[in-house]
Amino acid sequence: MDDLYREIIIEHYKNPGFRGELDPNDYTYEDENPVCGDHIRVDIRVNDSGIVTEAKYSGHGCAISQASADLLMEAIIGKKVEDVKKLTKQDVLDLLGIELGAVRLKCALLPLKVVKAGVYGVGKESELSDLD
Repeated sequence: MDDLYREIIIEHYKNPGFRGELDPNDYTYEDENPVCGDHIRVDIRVNDSGIVTEAKYSGHGCAISQASADLLMEAIIGKKVEDVKKLTKQDVLDLLGIELGAVRLKCALLPLKVVKAGVYGVGKESELSDLD
């Protein structure tokens, strides 16, 4: 069974369906894993009901980080932002379908970290600036 999941990871790495950038976007964030050099940027668009309508990622890194990003973008489209905020480490591991060691786990979870930081508004100016 692991071989099947490894093939899925390689397929998403070599032929990503959600690679790119969205401009304009409603949420964006980027971060990196300095230990291994993986870098992920995520752009998300939502509709007036708070549902993710488009999600793209860009960046570089190992097959695990890039496949994880592609699988995660696919998984969040159609979800409410509030549900995206509730995604867990286990959700990402379920998407990948294989056991990972500590080093590879950081690679796999970087896209989740970036998505969550984006939808929580980490690094963005306070919404209060719109009141001026």
